[in-house]
Amino acid sequence: MNLVNVILAAGFGTRMKSELPKVMHPLLGRPMVEWAVRSATQVSGRQPVVVVGHGRELVEAYLGEQAEYVVQRELLGTGHAVMQVVPALQGKADAVLVFYADMPLLSAETQRQLAGLFAEGVAAGKKPALAMLTVVRDDPQAFGRVIRNAGGEIEAIVEEAYCTPEQRRIKELNPGVYCFDAAWLWENLPKIPLNTKGEYFLTDLVAIAVEQGRPILSLEAPFEEVNGINNRVQLAQVSQLLQRRILEAHMLNGVTFVEPANSYVEEGVTIGADSVIWPGCVLQGETHIGRHATIGPNAQIVDSEIGDHCRVSYSVVEEARMEAHSEIGPFGHLRKGAHLAEGVHMGNFGEVKNSYLGPGVKMGHFSYVGDAQVGANANIGAGTITCNFDGVKKHKTVIGEGAFIGSDTLLVAPVEIGEGARTGAGSVVTHDVPADSLVYGVPARAPK
Repeated sequence: MNLVNVILAAGFGTRMKSELPKVMHPLLGRPMVEWAVRSATQVSGRQPVVVVGHGRELVEAYLGEQAEYVVQRELLGTGHAVMQVVPALQGKADAVLVFYADMPLLSAETQRQLAGLFAEGVAAGKKPALAMLTVVRDDPQAFGRVIRNAGGEIEAIVEEAYCTPEQRRIKELNPGVYCFDAAWLWENLPKIPLNTKGEYFLTDLVAIAVEQGRPILSLEAPFEEVNGINNRVQLAQVSQLLQRRILEAHMLNGVTFVEPANSYVEEGVTIGADSVIWPGCVLQGETHIGRHATIGPNAQIVDSEIGDHCRVSYSVVEEARMEAHSEIGPFGHLRKGAHLAEGVHMGNFGEVKNSYLGPGVKMGHFSYVGDAQVGANANIGAGTITCNFDGVKKHKTVIGEGAFIGSDTLLVAPVEIGEGARTGAGSVVTHDVPADSLVYGVPARAPK
């Protein structure tokens, strides 16, 4: 069966009370529309068609080639939105699976099951007009009510605003996920009536199918997957559900979360087995953590690579790399381009930016190393600062293997400290220091 997904993402989302289009609000590092696009792509193996309207420039710029786009210039309801895809898709699909971009929990597996139910109906000669998801729950979330006849067949969908008091008590709801017979859909979209709100409701296709005697198949959806997002309370609720899924997957792969409810881990993060994540950790972006690592408490790691057996405590690591058995903190900061080689120890209140610290380097507390190359087994005393910026340009500091930098040394770049060289405490080094020599003072000089 040739299936195409259509994702409705054109609405204003006024209840979000935001300048940002609703479908661009982030959930664990990705806009909600991207969650929808990713699941749809897994189902059909092709780009879904995203119907855009309000905020289309932001949506298209973010998704790029992940999707095809159709513009709904006037927001005249869900039926009108699907009408816009006819020129792009007519004659190119056997079935059309339609759902909303504000339903990021809807899984690829549930979409496959719905499409499979429709395909089974076709194969059995039932000629279904559509298959749809329903859900039974107490909180209607403003979903329409599913009306069935005495034989249990669906005969109508009534939007909440049009429900009678009796219909409002119905707990079987329509979350708005459909798999349509494509040829039937193209033929019947123009038959949707304009309602009293001046909109065309996609749900009116159910009544049209019933009138024509075409079967409507239904599949009960997993309770959590059809949580729509209309406001920030629901955004937070869905975020918590997504977070639980992500953490459970990590835990089943051998990662320990000491307090899962107090951990934030985005979907792109990978963590090796036997690593321990303590409370208060925020792991974001394309972060990759090796095996037997200890992260936290209270660490933020963004787009970084953390090797096996590393430790990050009460620290921030951004676009940086830590090789195996290196450690930082408490209260350290690795900024963009920082690279700690194997076995590096970086003490509390230290900061490294755009620098390489070679294997076995010891960096004392209250130090700043920026734009530097530090050789293996060098010792950087407490309070050391590489003065890398002259007010106009950044300059490099090179510290040789086995060098010993005394506490409170200022290294005024560009400057090179030779292998095995030493600086006295409180020195201000403005010139290169030869290997295996000692300098001290302000400015630093060799002893006479």
